[in-house]
Amino acid sequence: MTKNQDNTWRARGRSLAELLPKASLHPSVLNWADGRTPAARGRWVAAFSGGADSLALLLLLWAHWPERRARLVALHFNHRLRGAAADADERFCRRVCRSLGIRLQVGRWKNRRLEASEAEARAARFAFFDQALHRIGARALWFGHQQDDIAETMLMRLARGSGTAGLAAPRPVHRVGVQFRLRPMLTLKKEEIVARLRESRIPWREDVTNAGQTFFRNRIRHQVLPLWQQAAGRDIVAGAALARERLEEDDSALDAWLKELRPLKRKGVLNLAVLMQRPRALARRALHRWLLAQPLAGEISRQGFEDLLTAALAGQRTRRSLGCNGFAVVRDSTLRFERVRHRRKRARSGGGGES
Repeated sequence: MTKNQDNTWRARGRSLAELLPKASLHPSVLNWADGRTPAARGRWVAAFSGGADSLALLLLLWAHWPERRARLVALHFNHRLRGAAADADERFCRRVCRSLGIRLQVGRWKNRRLEASEAEARAARFAFFDQALHRIGARALWFGHQQDDIAETMLMRLARGSGTAGLAAPRPVHRVGVQFRLRPMLTLKKEEIVARLRESRIPWREDVTNAGQTFFRNRIRHQVLPLWQQAAGRDIVAGAALARERLEEDDSALDAWLKELRPLKRKGVLNLAVLMQRPRALARRALHRWLLAQPLAGEISRQGFEDLLTAALAGQRTRRSLGCNGFAVVRDSTLRFERVRHRRKRARSGGGGES
C-alpha cells in the first residue's frame, strides 16, 4: 500500500470525526473511556466486519482517541458463509487496518455449516472474540451497534418474553465477567452513520445477506419496523432507544435493591424471608441469581421456574428436581440445592481363592 493510500484512510477518519464529534457518542461510554480503571487503561479491541457501522466505529476510535492508537486492536471474523464475498471483506479490513496502523487479528470459522443459523454464527464469532481478548490481555471490546439495533433487538426479545434485563440490551456499557462491552454509537441512527460516511466519501463492505429474509433480525428490519413506523407516525427508533434507557435504569434499580437485601447467603442458601412481601420482580431476580450460583444444577424450563418461584414465595415446603445431580429444596424460609446421593455399588465377591 502506498503512502498516498495510507493518507487517504487517515484523512477519511479525520473527516468522519468532524461530522460525528466525540460529543455525539454515548455519554456513558465517554465516561468509561475517561476512567482510570485497568480495563479502560488497557488495550481496546474493536469488532470489525468491514460494514458501515463497524468501519465508522473503528475510524472514530482512531480519530477521537489518538493516544490509544498504539494499543488499539481490530478483530475480524470470517464466517466463510459467502464464499468470495467473505474473503473480499477480510481483504478490505486488512487494507483499512494496515493503512491506519491498527493491528488486526482475523479468525476463520473452520467447522461452519453452510446452513448455519444466526445463533450458531453469533456463538462462533463471540468464541473467537473471547479467545482473542484472552490472548491480547484486553478487557474492553467495542461494537458498532447503533439505534436501529436497539429497536430490532427489543422486538426480537419481546417475542420471547424477556424482562427488563433483556429489553435493556444492547447496553452502552455492559460488563460481562471481567470484560466490558462498549457501544458508543447507540446515540446515532443507521441512516445518519451512512450519510456521514458518504459525505466523507468513505467506502464500506455490504453483506448482501442483510437484505434477505432468512434471519429473524432481517425480517424485523425489513418487514416489521417500516410498518411500525407507519402505524406510529413518529420516530420509533428514537422511542425504542429512550425506552431502552429507562429499562436499564429500572433494571439497575432492581439490582441495587436486591444487593441491599442480600438474600443469597453462604453455601448457596437463598434466604426467602427477606423476599416475602416484596415485589415479585425482586424474588424472580434473586431466584435467577441463585440458579446461576449452582454449578451442578441442570436446565429448568420456564414453567418449572415459575412453579419454583411460586412455591418459594408461598413458603411451601417443596423439593423439585434440577437435573440428575440434585434438587431445589424449599424449607424453613430458605432455598437450598441438595445433591443426589449416589449409592456406591459394592462389588460382589465370587469366592475367596484363585482357580
